[in-house]
Amino acid sequence: MIDVRQVTRFYGRVMAVDNISFQVDKGEILGFLGPNAAGKTTTMRILTTYMPATSGTVKVAGYDVQDQSMQVRKRIGYLPENPPLYMEMRVADYLDFVAKIKGVDPRDRKKAVAEVMDKVGIQTVSGRVIKTLSKGYKQRVGLAQALVHNPDVLILDEPTIGLDPKQIIEVRQLIKSLAGTHTIILSTHILPEVSMTCERVVIINKGRVVAEDTPDNLTRKLAGNQRLYLEVGGPVEDVRRALAQLPGVVKTTVLTNDKTAGFQVESQSDSEIRPLLAKTVIDRGWQLFEMKPEGMSLEDVFLQLTTKEEVGNS
Repeated sequence: MIDVRQVTRFYGRVMAVDNISFQVDKGEILGFLGPNAAGKTTTMRILTTYMPATSGTVKVAGYDVQDQSMQVRKRIGYLPENPPLYMEMRVADYLDFVAKIKGVDPRDRKKAVAEVMDKVGIQTVSGRVIKTLSKGYKQRVGLAQALVHNPDVLILDEPTIGLDPKQIIEVRQLIKSLAGTHTIILSTHILPEVSMTCERVVIINKGRVVAEDTPDNLTRKLAGNQRLYLEVGGPVEDVRRALAQLPGVVKTTVLTNDKTAGFQVESQSDSEIRPLLAKTVIDRGWQLFEMKPEGMSLEDVFLQLTTKEEVGNS
């Protein structure tokens, strides 16, 4: 549905996007992840025909964004970081206006507006002036304007920025409900946004794609050392010292400091040390309450990749 190939974008002499390529399948939610100034918004603007690439090609639903921009615009709904709302208009009037300029058939316009308000949960504020709405409702109106013409592709740039925790959860659930019927690119630097919403991730840093896969596959590939969590009843420092001295153990960290202590043990990826850990604890007369593997989080992956890039460029 979306095909980005070798896209580069300069602002003067500054390269904002550096030869990036990725694809998004029909009905998929792709997380476009990166720190601030990584090139995310520039990429979104190229995808939405807001600005041209310096080089490379982008196709949406088979149409070239540069040569067939009007066809692309018909098939895209875009929610920029700051929603394009007319604050003096009432919600329903604004959405009717947007539907009109997006080419929705006059005979279908009233139904399209009603359906999109129902979909994003803003029926109760349809008669309200937009400037009187809360931040969360304004964001929902922004999402409604992106959806009112029922586009094939939905591009969301930082859709939950500035929302409170309850509003963030509601918007996430709404985005997930749109998968399948819409192909979605979710651009963000907020890591939980991606892990809770997206099926696949592209990580961009300093204008370059540094990783592309599912969140689970990324964490497996980059995990490196294995990590285990142990809960042990015994003298904290004695336990830590005994575990740290075992062959294959790279690092031992005390997580709690109580009669029953939690420990994080990192070991070499090619060593299976669980039997040895259990034997060490039991042979010393301590109690082993829990032992379980700990996976690498998407935050760990993100930091590892972006830090590596920064060190390589320094």
